[in-house]
Amino acid sequence: MKGRKSSKGGKGVDTRRYSRLVVDGVKQTPSRAMLRAVGYTTRDFQKPAVGIASTWSNLTPCNMHIDGLARETALGVSRAGGKPTLFGTITVSDGISMGTPGMRYSLVSREVIADSIETVVGAQGFDGVVAIGGCDKNMPGCLMALARLNRPGIFVYGGTIRPGAGHTDIVSVFEAVGGHARGTVSDAQLAKVEKAAIPGPGSCGGMYTANTMASAIEAMGMSLPNSSAQEAVSPAKADDCIRAGEGVMALIEAGIRPRDIMTRKAFENAITTVIALGGSTNAVLHLLAIAHSAGVKLKLDDFTRIGRRVPVLADLRPSGRYLMSELIAIGGIRPLMKTLLDADLLHGDCLTVSGRTLGEDLAMVAPYHPSQDIVRPLADPIKADSHLVVMYGNLAPEGAVAKITGKEGLRFEGTAKVFDSEEASLKAILAGRVKAGDVVVIRNEGPKGGPGMREMLSPTGAIMGRGLGDKVALITDGRFSGGSHGFVVGHLTPEAAVGGPIALLRDGDRITIDASKREINVSLSETEWRKRRRAWSPGAPYAERGVLAKYAREVSSASLGAVTDLPLPRVT
Repeated sequence: MKGRKSSKGGKGVDTRRYSRLVVDGVKQTPSRAMLRAVGYTTRDFQKPAVGIASTWSNLTPCNMHIDGLARETALGVSRAGGKPTLFGTITVSDGISMGTPGMRYSLVSREVIADSIETVVGAQGFDGVVAIGGCDKNMPGCLMALARLNRPGIFVYGGTIRPGAGHTDIVSVFEAVGGHARGTVSDAQLAKVEKAAIPGPGSCGGMYTANTMASAIEAMGMSLPNSSAQEAVSPAKADDCIRAGEGVMALIEAGIRPRDIMTRKAFENAITTVIALGGSTNAVLHLLAIAHSAGVKLKLDDFTRIGRRVPVLADLRPSGRYLMSELIAIGGIRPLMKTLLDADLLHGDCLTVSGRTLGEDLAMVAPYHPSQDIVRPLADPIKADSHLVVMYGNLAPEGAVAKITGKEGLRFEGTAKVFDSEEASLKAILAGRVKAGDVVVIRNEGPKGGPGMREMLSPTGAIMGRGLGDKVALITDGRFSGGSHGFVVGHLTPEAAVGGPIALLRDGDRITIDASKREINVSLSETEWRKRRRAWSPGAPYAERGVLAKYAREVSSASLGAVTDLPLPRVT
């Protein structure tokens, strides 16, 4: 078979820049032979090849429907003249593994997902990529891969779950466990919420990490308008997938690549939108990691700079009243983004995967109906500045991230109650050993020390369930689920495993958390600090072999996004 002529899109773009290396010419006859066996025809070899990365699994409701969405996306690619090929990657369930040793694999999975998508796309020579994610870690993992590959690509959000009976969701279940320990929730009530809270497919229903990251990705311009605000099982989501399949073909034709879209301004738009929505602290960790993959210099202090002028406007769970489905019903996040754009809080000149600028995409968006009370006007915010508070101090010299909505107050001073693992803290909370005025300290849960930086939804849910949400604080070198709320500070860096200050705390130490000053400190003399540091030694690693050990060796600090693909040292 003779080599084929170049396929050119607009402005002389080679629409088969990568696939031709796999299927063109006599020497690639074996490749074509194998591809024929999986359904390629002679005409298909002349089309741009599009990989569709599916995070489908039957492990979790967040992803149980994504195989169907992947097929809809493939239909869109085919309609637009491309050749789609579906492939899978892993996912793990935070909600199922929460509070168990398995949660150590959650953040690790983000790196595995990014690596696997990069690996498949690079090996197979796809000219474009559509990645479909529906759970906390596979979403940033998909974006990291798209940024690394820098081939025309679109992200599709799998969509949110519908509310459970009685306006319940997964966080209702975690908090009911605490209520059960307190005696305010009966066995029958606990069983009822367990059976009702998760009615079908889709990601957890509040402005938790999945919906937060979906909103951030849309604001960044890497998914189509409204992709973040659709129910998992809905005609709108199926249409979103078809349009994404068609859209990636348009990006290939135009030669538009992810790093043309994922600029510094685009990340600032993502941060602004996350703040206005009252989103998860995990957005800090994930946006830092995605920016690293995109070659954008983003720092913790950028969240503070932007947060000083951006208010919290959305009254969404976990700290608010409403679920994502209710936000969808009033128009999703687009009217909010239009409000922010009109107030000069978003960069309207940023390119998006629609091929238009964000300003052009939002130009015809109508405002919310005045009768709704889910999203406040700018003149009457829930909080005048960001709820994501980056703190420093002698407990976090490299930074920590707090989620302070204002309902918890802005300052907490209390006595340390120190635990060396999440399990130990949860046992004490449920047993009633944590009292008003305590600062619960959970350490050895950082990226290296966990390893894997587990989320503390079980302890925070138990604290809320026991009625202590406004009476105790919790600090950790681990992180929080988007469902966590209360006076909580995570991502303390340096972490305990590398000798960070949190490793030196003892029961009874006096800790002050001041959100106004953005400080977290313990009252200790320099002499006492030196004494404790001399006495400290690192503990044995949790894992000596396997993926957790490899992750612990490679992972960076949480203040850098907990990434594992740091540049190799230069040979001199």
